Amino acid sequence: MRAGFPDFRLGTVLATSFTGTLSERHGNAVERIPTPHRLVDWLAVYGLAVDSCTPAQLDLARELRESIHAAATAAAIGAALPATAVQVINDRSVQGRAAAVLTPEGERRWQLGSASPVEDALGVIAADAISIIAGERDGTLALCASPTCQAAFFDTSQSRTRKWCDMNTCGNRQKKARFHANHRKNLGSAE
Repeated sequence: MRAGFPDFRLGTVLATSFTGTLSERHGNAVERIPTPHRLVDWLAVYGLAVDSCTPAQLDLARELRESIHAAATAAAIGAALPATAVQVINDRSVQGRAAAVLTPEGERRWQLGSASPVEDALGVIAADAISIIAGERDGTLALCASPTCQAAFFDTSQSRTRKWCDMNTCGNRQKKARFHANHRKNLGSAE
C-alpha cells in the first residue's frame, strides 16, 4: 500500500466494500481513493489487479461507487431504486468484459481484458452489486447504525441483526461513546 493515504476499510463483500472507499459520509467524509493510483491499489486488494488508471477511469469508479451506495441504501430501507443509479450500475456491468476463471486451488479469480482492465474491474463490482441488490445472495442489505457513517452493508450474520458496517471502526466507536456517556452519568450521580 502507498503511504500517506487513509487505510482501506476491507470487507468480504466486494460491492459494499467498494462503497466504503468513501466513509463517514454524514460526518467528516474520508475519501480512500483520492488518486487513480489509489484505485489501482484497492482493486489489487480484491484480486482485480490493473496496471494503471486514468483520472477519467477514477471518475467512472466514483460514479459507480455512489450509484451502488444510492441503490443499496434504497434497497436497505425498502425504497424505490434511483433510476440514475440503476442505469450507471447496469452500464458498468455491461461494459465490463472480465471472465471468472478457476485456479488449481479451486478458487475463483478474475481475468481482466487487456483493452480496458479498469472498466472490466468496474464491471465485476457492478455485477456483484446487482446480485446483492436483486436479492440473489444469502444475506440482507442494512445501514450502519453510526450516525456519521450510515453505510450500506451486506449482513450475512446468522440472525441478520448486525448493526455496524464494521465492528472494528463504527461499532467500536459507538460502544466507546456509550461507555464514556455511562461513565460520565455514573460520576454525576455519585456526587
